[in-house]
Amino acid sequence: MTATTAHAGFRRLSGLGWLLANIATVTGRNLHRLVRVPTLIAFATVQPILFVLLFNYAWGGAIHPPGVQRYIDYALPGIYVLAIGFGASQTGVAIADDLTTGMIDRFRALPMARSAVLAGRTAADLVRNLFVLLLMTTVAYAIGFRFHAGLAAAAAAIGLALAVGVAFSWIFGLLGLLVRDPESAGIGGLLAIIPLIFTSSTFVAVATFPGWLQAFAKINPITVTVDAIRVLCVGGPAAEQIRQALAWIGALLAVTVPAAVIRYRRTTAT
Repeated sequence: MTATTAHAGFRRLSGLGWLLANIATVTGRNLHRLVRVPTLIAFATVQPILFVLLFNYAWGGAIHPPGVQRYIDYALPGIYVLAIGFGASQTGVAIADDLTTGMIDRFRALPMARSAVLAGRTAADLVRNLFVLLLMTTVAYAIGFRFHAGLAAAAAAIGLALAVGVAFSWIFGLLGLLVRDPESAGIGGLLAIIPLIFTSSTFVAVATFPGWLQAFAKINPITVTVDAIRVLCVGGPAAEQIRQALAWIGALLAVTVPAAVIRYRRTTAT
């Protein structure tokens, strides 16, 4: 197929349909890359399983959070966010790598929407995150985890975790555009996520923190989102926690999506 023929084919699509077709193409490209690179497959499968097993068996005997009988019931919502956050750091690496290797220049030469590059990356992350969450849930069920609030609440917990992943993807995608170096993007992503994870309610109750740290932990967006996912898993009034979590996610997306798009346009305009 010649470039002219391809261009004519794209022109037959218009508006939203053309944009969605572009996003689907970029999403497929990113998913194919994930499947074909063994180290990426290992990162997406082995690491989440290790998170579930190691945190449960290393800490579960010493930590007894209130309101749950098994530590895994308390920890799994936090491990969801931890695994998604670590995985999202690779989004920044991938975008920075595309910039340095010239892949973005190839995209610019094609008759496609510029926003499809970032949106396609995010959509691929969404698919990967769904796989990771289902995998972790399966492993957790094998060692005693249970959803205590019913099937609808379980689906809502997975959906909320996926929404967190979308926010992470845009944040780290913006980071990759800013630093434009894969190694720096990877290190920067981890440096951003690790302090937030370990100063939240991910693994222990905020009440166990020193007083000066509790003030930050209570407003930490990781605490807010993990608590919302947790109440959907173990049961209890969830409306207020979900509202706060969605407010945080919406606020982060409202800032990072336009910033990432603007930065991408400026980067590819030169």
